[in-house]
Amino acid sequence: MHVFWLVSMVLPQAALACGLPSASDVSGGWLTGQLNALQNRDDLQLTVACVDGRQPHDLCGEREGVVYRILSGPQDFPRLLQASRPDLVHIWGTEYAAAAAMLDAARSRDLPVLVGIQGVMEDCARHLCDGVPESYRHSTPLDRLLDRLVPGALLDKMQHQFDALAQSEAALLQKARYVTGRTGFDRRSVAELAPDARYFCCNETLRPLFYTGTLWKARDFGRTPVLLLSQGNYPLKNLHTVLKALPAVLQRWPDAELRIAGWPPLDKGPLFSPLIARLFPYQRYCRKLAKALGVAGHIHYTGPLDAASMRQAYLEADLFLLPSLSENSPNSLGEAMLLGLPCVASRAGGIPDMMADGVEGLLYGDALDADALAATVLQVLASPDGGAALGQAARTRALQTHDPAVNAGTLCGIYQTILQEVPR
Repeated sequence: MHVFWLVSMVLPQAALACGLPSASDVSGGWLTGQLNALQNRDDLQLTVACVDGRQPHDLCGEREGVVYRILSGPQDFPRLLQASRPDLVHIWGTEYAAAAAMLDAARSRDLPVLVGIQGVMEDCARHLCDGVPESYRHSTPLDRLLDRLVPGALLDKMQHQFDALAQSEAALLQKARYVTGRTGFDRRSVAELAPDARYFCCNETLRPLFYTGTLWKARDFGRTPVLLLSQGNYPLKNLHTVLKALPAVLQRWPDAELRIAGWPPLDKGPLFSPLIARLFPYQRYCRKLAKALGVAGHIHYTGPLDAASMRQAYLEADLFLLPSLSENSPNSLGEAMLLGLPCVASRAGGIPDMMADGVEGLLYGDALDADALAATVLQVLASPDGGAALGQAARTRALQTHDPAVNAGTLCGIYQTILQEVPR
């Protein structure tokens, strides 16, 4: 069977096949992992396409039996489907414009389409700015003027973008006949947004580097436990609640360190700092909050991390934090679990489906409850084994959830089920 994938980003394999500089593997790990597991199967032919508006013309290449296409726009989808003649189209993600264009193009040719849920944008939009004071959420006319000259991250602009993505996702799912997801959270969401669609469950395969090599081991961290957060640049990831929880952690471990994967807030010197502060209100809020709480000296940003660097960051941490306001099945949690790193997470979205509370990690209730987050962190760090038993159980679970061969077989089985239902 020939399956045509549409993905939302240029995968590293696609860049190599099409002669571009190697794309970063900072994101999109679930796609890379699943693709690696499906390559060179005798029963499957894959074409993988994405839209990259930076490209002046379409690119095509082949690598390890997979055909890759990097397109300048979605306008050629009908011609591309006619030329490649796939049996089925698999759209990864629901909210980006090319996904809707591909769904319409495939339906016009009577091709079956499987839509893969990634995040649930309706929930993300609903909780995007939870816990951020109103004064930071609303921009002034001057802010918006400056933002047009030097694009920033105004929260009301971001909210508008998330609301638009949620509407795009809802419109696409209303047309979907087949949908795949992973958690009870997204199953329930699909039941609301696409009540007539058939839902298939298929877990994600993560980046290959996390399945082999050195595993996490508890260490004697003395006064300096390291807490790791995988993202902190927009409010949905809830850095602000972690900052509020830090003073309680520092009372017990005065030299504790919070490491955040990604860029720190911009610092362009005193001349431009007022402009940066206006254009990046969430960063301004977190910086002010950290200073007021006396925790600024305990925060370290790592810069963007590729797979190898992120793996090392997990191994050097004593605890992984996932306090997100909304999540479906976060890859960062799966990667930490694969390495055996103990985890503390909120109960948002599909997180409880990935990690059993008290057995494979610890969950706390309201994502905005800083006292509950701090108490849960302290519980793990103070445990006699440093959370090693939780980490070992988490790894056992993650090896099952993210098993490459099992997930590849499940996905191919979904393709075959759909094709058996559709008259050719």
